Amino acid sequence: MILLANIFEGAVFFVAGAGLSLFFFWLRERHSREERSGAAERALQEARAEAEAIRRQAASAASETALKLREEIEQSFASRKAAQAEVEKRLGEREALINAQLARMMETEESLKAQQTALQAKAIEIQARQEEVDRLAKERRKELERLSGLSEADARQLFLKEIEREAQRDANTLTRHILDEAKSRAEEKARHILSVAIQRYAGEHTFASSTTSLALPNDEIKGRIIGREGRNIRAFEAATGVTLLVDETPGAVVISGFDPVRREIARESMSRLIQDGRIHPTRIEEVVAAVEQEMDQMIVRLGEDAVARAGLPPMHAEIVKLLGRLHFRHSYSQNILDHSVEVAHLVGLMAAELGLDVATAKRAGLLHDIGKAVNHEIEGPHAVVGAELVRNYGEPEAVVNGVASHHNDVPPVGPLGILVSAADAISASRPGARSETMTTYLKRIEKLEKIASSFDGVEKAFAFQAGRELRVFVQPDKVNDEEAFTMARAIASRVESELQYPGQIKITVIRETRCVEVAK
Repeated sequence: MILLANIFEGAVFFVAGAGLSLFFFWLRERHSREERSGAAERALQEARAEAEAIRRQAASAASETALKLREEIEQSFASRKAAQAEVEKRLGEREALINAQLARMMETEESLKAQQTALQAKAIEIQARQEEVDRLAKERRKELERLSGLSEADARQLFLKEIEREAQRDANTLTRHILDEAKSRAEEKARHILSVAIQRYAGEHTFASSTTSLALPNDEIKGRIIGREGRNIRAFEAATGVTLLVDETPGAVVISGFDPVRREIARESMSRLIQDGRIHPTRIEEVVAAVEQEMDQMIVRLGEDAVARAGLPPMHAEIVKLLGRLHFRHSYSQNILDHSVEVAHLVGLMAAELGLDVATAKRAGLLHDIGKAVNHEIEGPHAVVGAELVRNYGEPEAVVNGVASHHNDVPPVGPLGILVSAADAISASRPGARSETMTTYLKRIEKLEKIASSFDGVEKAFAFQAGRELRVFVQPDKVNDEEAFTMARAIASRVESELQYPGQIKITVIRETRCVEVAK
């Protein structure tokens, strides 16, 4: 019982404690809810106050903005109104101006109508006068035709011929004046340059010419040269590549060949065989081989010596060999290698006077005739052939063009071709530098006189001073003074295009008028 009483008492205390706990918890929650409700109310009131403040500020700002817009709109209306007034004012002024111009145009139109009427009347009057003038001109023309005995076409033709003669005379006079002035200036400058070059260079002339005959000590040696059944001659010709003529000239043998180097090898070999006395095929081959080897070395030495004499640095080995071969070539008895060295010096001197590259000019002058070393093997003018050769061996284009154009086979690009041509003419035309056979000389003289005689009105033509001057006598009744001047230029052009000659040829056309009267 006591236990039950204790349990019951404990349960009562437990229930009472739980109830008190629940009561305290409810009180605390109620207090919390009241605090939260108050905070929310206060926040709501603050928000309402803030919203009211914002509303008042917005209303104030809107009122100010509306006021500003109103002022701006009023200002805009005022400015537009002023602009419209200005436009209306200008339109009024323009309208007044247009009305004034229209009035003036109407006045001008009336004036033009009056002038047109007056001009029409004048045109009718002028037309009538023109018809009268045409009628009088026709009558005068008929009267002139009747008096002169010439038709209108004949008179016009005579008049045109007279005008043509006058125009030709004026043109010839002007042309002569221009040419004389240009020649005087050009010749003065060219004469100065050429004289300086000639005075500064004084080279010796060589007159050695390649001979094709070799003297024999006696006629008995001819038999040994021929050999049994001609075997020595055949062996010699096969080894040297030339033709050997034994019976043509007494006391001598004649060596014939187009290659001057081979001809020189044959001459030297035959000279050594004659001195040695042992002439047979084996010995011939030995001597020719030895001479060929010596000749190759001699050619290189001659080429190097020519380059050194020209004052130039070493050149390509093949160019040096070709220069050495020129020692055995001659043009009108002038040694071509010595001529090339002389041309190199002359071109260098002229280039120095003109302010050009002296070394390049000397190279062009030294190599200008190098094509003659191979022109029997390659077809074409020696200037063009030589230009291709030096181009293949790396020479500059200025040198190539100077070589190619020194005989006008191609047009000169720069001054080198002209300078080389001038130096070539100087070297070739010096007194005693070259000589030609009598047959060649006579043919050139005959051709020169024939060219001059082929022109109409030429009475006689004579070549003087070994073909350096040509005098042409014309008929005065067929050729006048102006036509004589034109004829001189035409003859010079024909001579330049049809003849080859050293130096230059002076052409003089002479027109002589003789007036003869007999006193009785």
